Amino acid sequence: MLADACRPLVNFLAPAKINLSLIVKGRRADGFHEIETVIVPISLCDSLEIARHDEEGLEFTCDDPSVPGDEMNLVVRATRLFCSAAGREPHLRIHLRKVIPHGAGLGGGSSDAATTLLALNTLFETALSWTELAELGGQLGSDVPVFLYGSAALCRGRGEQIEPLHFPHPLPLLLVKPPFGVPTPWAYGRWQKSLEIPGVSYAPQPFAWGELCNDLERPVFEKHLFLAVLKGWLLAQAEVAGALMSGSGSTLFAVLHEATGAAPLASRAAQEFGQSLWCKAVETKG
Repeated sequence: MLADACRPLVNFLAPAKINLSLIVKGRRADGFHEIETVIVPISLCDSLEIARHDEEGLEFTCDDPSVPGDEMNLVVRATRLFCSAAGREPHLRIHLRKVIPHGAGLGGGSSDAATTLLALNTLFETALSWTELAELGGQLGSDVPVFLYGSAALCRGRGEQIEPLHFPHPLPLLLVKPPFGVPTPWAYGRWQKSLEIPGVSYAPQPFAWGELCNDLERPVFEKHLFLAVLKGWLLAQAEVAGALMSGSGSTLFAVLHEATGAAPLASRAAQEFGQSLWCKAVETKG
């Protein structure tokens, strides 16, 4: 916890996301991949507690001991980048409460970074424009700028070409993640040469609001067959209208017919695949 001397303490929420669609169009000359993806924020959030103080330097803590506390952390990097750009000294104490799992394809680290930029712009009253914040975010990661919007978006290019979308569909979801993550660079690096597994469904799943599809399922399922089996199992359940891997994984999400279906579905998933499976009922926030 932050000390009383650091008041006023301000709390900022950093929402996770899912990819309703993710199409990989090819490798670019700069080494990134050309993509087209629809991203929607969800009700799962990390939180940042930030307080200004008179002491010199930045003090960063996190309630998850596995999260790096040094310059490897995107919150730390975002803070230093913002303060350098705004001409401010980072006399700050920041505590990160982690809820979004790592290596999950839910954008936790990128959302934390974007929320840090927005929070510091508010606390320091620097009034940096969205364009300026997005430029800073792009230096931290391709998918950081989209979290500055706080809404659904269609992203193109390497993710930096952003078109905000109105998504008035509060979809009930069950997130399901095994006890391992998938590194995003690895998934993209294996995309071109990966093959479909016979009997596994990769076909787009159409809905009135769009369709579910993810080209990164092919390389990730090829290495982690468990995820392909889990997706097939989810699609066969009565509560489930559709299922897909989010981003580069390893989280799968099931679109439910009714929100009340999340608890029984999570219980059966744990019985079928083991108690190490992480399950969380959420909804989209378009």
